Amino acid sequence: MSDAPLIAGIELGGTKCICILGRSPDSIIAEERIATTDPEATLGSVEAVLRGWQKDHPVEALGIASFGPLDFNTSQIVRTTKPGWSGADLGRYSKLGVPVALDTDVNGAAFAEGRWGAAQGLADFTYITVGTGVGVGSIVGGKAVRGLAHSEAGHLRIPRLSSDDWPGHCIFHGDCVEGLASGPAIAARGEENWKAVAHALAMLIHNLVLTTVPQRVLVGGGVVTGNPHLLGMTRVMLDRSLAGFAHAVLLDGDPDFISPPALGVRAGPLGALALGLDALAG
Repeated sequence: MSDAPLIAGIELGGTKCICILGRSPDSIIAEERIATTDPEATLGSVEAVLRGWQKDHPVEALGIASFGPLDFNTSQIVRTTKPGWSGADLGRYSKLGVPVALDTDVNGAAFAEGRWGAAQGLADFTYITVGTGVGVGSIVGGKAVRGLAHSEAGHLRIPRLSSDDWPGHCIFHGDCVEGLASGPAIAARGEENWKAVAHALAMLIHNLVLTTVPQRVLVGGGVVTGNPHLLGMTRVMLDRSLAGFAHAVLLDGDPDFISPPALGVRAGPLGALALGLDALAG
C-alpha cells in the first residue's frame, strides 16, 4: 500500500470540516477537524493545514467533497441556506499545484462506497443520506449524474399519503422529500410520524428506480442510523408502490437492494479521498 498515491481530502460540512491525508481507509496519515464558521476563516484554516502537509509529505492530488449547491463552472457554493456561504470560492485550492476534484459531499460519499464500501463492483447505484437534509448521490456508468448542474434529488416533489396534509419544512419547496423526511422536518412537525418519513423515502427511491435505475440503493445519515426500522418500512412501501411493474420483477425481493452504507460516518471524509484519486486518474 506504500506505493499507492498520497491524497489530501476536504470534507466541507455545515458544522465542521474534516481534512484528511491518506492512501486508503486502512492508510490514513493525518486528520484535522476545523469548525465551519465564516468562509474566510474556515477555508483559510483548511488551506493552512494543506500547506503544512505539503511541506512534509508528497501530496499528489486533492479531493473536495462539499455541501452545496455547487456551481462547477466557478467552483463556488451558490444559493445555500447556510448564512454567509453563498459565493464561497473553493477554487482557491487550485493554487496548491496538484490536481483537484470538486463534487458534492453526497457524491463523494457515494464514490467512497463504490471504491471501498457496500457498492464495490457496481457501476450504477445510489447513495442517500437522511440527516440535516436529504442528499442523493446517483452514480450511473461509474460517474455522478451531472448536466445543467449536479443532482438535487432530495428536493423531488412526491405523492403524499392521503391522510397527511402537513405542509412540510423545506424553505424552497415545502413538502419535497427533504421537507418531509429530514431531521429538521421531523423536529418541526413535532411528532415522530415514521410512516410519513418512510413513505417519502420510498417515493424518492421509486422515482430513482425508474429513472437512474440503480443496482443498489444505500441509505444512511443520522435519521436512518438512529432509527433502523425505517429501512424495513421503506422496503415494504417501495414494493407496494412499484406494484409488480417490470422493475419490481427485476428486483425480485432482493434483500440487499436497499442497504445501509458500509463505511458509516467515514463515508464523508473517505469520499474526499476517493475524489482525489479520481482527480489523479484524470
